[in-house]
Amino acid sequence: MAEQYLQRHHLKPVERNFTCRSGEIDLIMRDKSCVVFVEVKFRKQNHFGSAAEAVNWRKQQKLKRAALLWLKKNSLSTEHTEFRFDVVAIQGPDQQIEWFTNTLVEG
Repeated sequence: MAEQYLQRHHLKPVERNFTCRSGEIDLIMRDKSCVVFVEVKFRKQNHFGSAAEAVNWRKQQKLKRAALLWLKKNSLSTEHTEFRFDVVAIQGPDQQIEWFTNTLVEG
């Protein structure tokens, strides 16, 4: 569902469910020349926080390590490759989708 949503917004799929020791990346997409690492979160209810809130600092760090490994594996340098981290949050019985771009914040 998240991949189809992003495709409707002109992102192109590259890879799904990339896994490594550092973690997993749900979707890897391209937005023109930018590689987009996407974390997808689903919550039927928000009793324990929203879907977007589930992407905490620890999860972001795992995502970052996995992304760096993916870039290296694909012979792409961090200095010469445009990339970002997005979150697609799907929530509620009506499966409302929210898309947050460039979510990884250092510090």
